[in-house]
Amino acid sequence: MTTSKYAALYVRGLQGDSFKGGSSAELKASACCKHFTAYDMDNWNGITRYKFNALVSAQDLEDTYQPPFKSCVEEGRASGIMCSYNRVNGVPTCADDNLLSKTARGSWGFYGYITSDCDAVSIIHDSQGYAKTPEDAVGDVLKAGMDVNCGGYVQKYAMSAVQQGKVSEGDINRALHNLFSIRMRLGLFNGNPKYEAYGKIAPSQVCTQEHQNLALEAARDGIVLLKNSVNILPLARSKVKSLGVIGPNANNATKLLGNYAGPPCKHITPLDALQSYVKDTRYLAGCGTAACNPSSISDAVQLARSVDYVVMFMGLDLGQEREELDRLDLVLPGMQQSLITSVARAAKRPVILVLLCGGPVDITFAKYEKKIGGILWGGYPGEAGGLAIAQVIFGEHNPGGKLPVTWYPQSFTSVAMTDMRMRADPASGYPGRTYRFYTGKPVFEFGYGLSYSNYSYEFSAESENTIYMNKSISLDAFKMSESSSYDLTKMGSGECKKLKFSTVVGVKNHGPMDGKHPVLLFLRWPDVLHGRPTKQLIGFQSVHLKAGERADVKFVVSPCKHLSRTNVDGVKVLDQGSHFLMAGEKEYQIGVMA
Repeated sequence: MTTSKYAALYVRGLQGDSFKGGSSAELKASACCKHFTAYDMDNWNGITRYKFNALVSAQDLEDTYQPPFKSCVEEGRASGIMCSYNRVNGVPTCADDNLLSKTARGSWGFYGYITSDCDAVSIIHDSQGYAKTPEDAVGDVLKAGMDVNCGGYVQKYAMSAVQQGKVSEGDINRALHNLFSIRMRLGLFNGNPKYEAYGKIAPSQVCTQEHQNLALEAARDGIVLLKNSVNILPLARSKVKSLGVIGPNANNATKLLGNYAGPPCKHITPLDALQSYVKDTRYLAGCGTAACNPSSISDAVQLARSVDYVVMFMGLDLGQEREELDRLDLVLPGMQQSLITSVARAAKRPVILVLLCGGPVDITFAKYEKKIGGILWGGYPGEAGGLAIAQVIFGEHNPGGKLPVTWYPQSFTSVAMTDMRMRADPASGYPGRTYRFYTGKPVFEFGYGLSYSNYSYEFSAESENTIYMNKSISLDAFKMSESSSYDLTKMGSGECKKLKFSTVVGVKNHGPMDGKHPVLLFLRWPDVLHGRPTKQLIGFQSVHLKAGERADVKFVVSPCKHLSRTNVDGVKVLDQGSHFLMAGEKEYQIGVMA
């Protein structure tokens, strides 16, 4: 649900107001959803994305791998899709008519161009051997619905493919129509090269104060407070006479940016930001890079003993996680754990650990180490990340971020990355994936995040507790004979849209600080039979509350979308009976009745 929501909103932001119009609406830019689909592995234990065949069940495809793309198309109105390198159940995605034409264009109503990932057409013949000849590969992708080839393979072999009867003129015309329709919506043929909405943006507009403020807001909102034992945070600026800053991610602005990043407007490292708060700030890298081998543990220990407080900037960098590089471990690399533990035990007060990384890390040792008082996760927070972290540490911003992924223990690396199953298999010991199906104990769970304030939840009496299915429409024709469930595939989107109800969650900030607080609404079923998730996020909203303030947050729930589950055959069904809405520790029972 999180990825689906992000995808739709990101596309809307790029393309402008085109989502409000139809297939001819003007575009500011063309957004492309990628990589379609079940593309979760780059290079792991000698297996590459170019040859990988993802074996995915109909159930997992429907309720896990496809929803973000469906949302990208239906809600975001994306004008582009990129098919991926891998095969899914034996068929290269760029050559899969069921995926590109029947699903994306037919079922979801996608209108735009479909492009290959770069050289994905060539590997269908050269690496995968799926196509016997280059002309077969070109014919396979164009007939399946792909329109544009990133690379030179189609350009090189399309003519011979036509001559051999493997590509028709109609296939080429359709591809050109889809491509040039988008170029027309971008205004590229209106006679003025600066007609496009983004073509008029001057360099001076890129780094305006408004944009820099937005970068800071985004960085602050994304920071997650994972631990704050003994309430070490926030630090009181007046009481910190000397500060030790240790870690390879403390004094390099590029470490804040992650992969595929443009040049920032300003270079402000976490060290720079903290020095503006505490004049006597002393710095030591401790490790040359995040790989942390070797490390200067003895020097770091000496520094820790000499200052009032210590902040450590550890985690990962692009040496551990990036495109074409999958991680083999979930623990911190090299000597990081030894460095962190040694510094923490030598410091006068519990240290503050800041993690910069995209993926999860197993920091169980730090979670339970008494001399580590606070843990912050910053992700790759961008150009304003250093300042945002400093503002959180010194209490100028109350953290409210929630983890967008599950943080697994190191033992999870025993699960093959090539295993695409989502649901646990107790017979083989397979633990499942993501918060929805994982049966093991996470280091930190999806949606976890602390604050400097305490918040409580209550479901309002305004919330409906019974949904009568036959009040608005007669669903007898959609009821499955073997169970008390409704087949949503037969019902159709028109009938489903008529079924909606509201639930209201009261949220109170008990203080002591004002804060922006995300309210996460989950669904839980009475049991996990038939492959149901343990729980599932169905909505999230942020609300800003002053200390002591209370507010109601209203969620509109669509039973077909939010309360349904997926059968083993990939069919969406809605069960009669009890369902439970969850916000924090509070639950609210609702009943779906005939």
